[in-house]
Amino acid sequence: MGLSVLGIVHTIIGIVAIIAAIISYIRFGKINLNHNTGKFYFYFTIVTSLTSLGLLKHGFNPGHIFALFIIVLVLIAYYLHIKKLGNNKFRYFENFSLSFSFFLSWVPTVNETFNRVPVSHPIANGPTDPIIGKTLLIIFLLFIIGSVFQFRKQKRINNNIVN
Repeated sequence: MGLSVLGIVHTIIGIVAIIAAIISYIRFGKINLNHNTGKFYFYFTIVTSLTSLGLLKHGFNPGHIFALFIIVLVLIAYYLHIKKLGNNKFRYFENFSLSFSFFLSWVPTVNETFNRVPVSHPIANGPTDPIIGKTLLIIFLLFIIGSVFQFRKQKRINNNIVN
């Protein structure tokens, strides 16, 4: 697959972040920074994004911009989580930032995976292959549905605290 040592480390850490996020979504309906799964997602996503900056096979590319934006999103979410504990309106932004970072993580993940796997005959023939676009569209729709679900759930939580 032509992965460097940094690429292998980056991939393993990224897989752990994705698994942690999925477990957190299943358990809590969101990436929950109060629990280990959310903490794993946060830290491993930061490391994955930082290590991606060292992967320069094709020079600085859109994947690096995604990585920087993902770092900003998870740091904003962490700040809101730590500094705004008493203000539940900030939970909307925290949840959205984490979910959006998770969605954005899938863009380079799908592209790289589909263009490398299986090794002998990759699923895609480049970043513009229709299978990549269709897969990302499905992930985007799941992101929208999940965001609506999180918004509604947080609204119920906020209403119960107010009442």
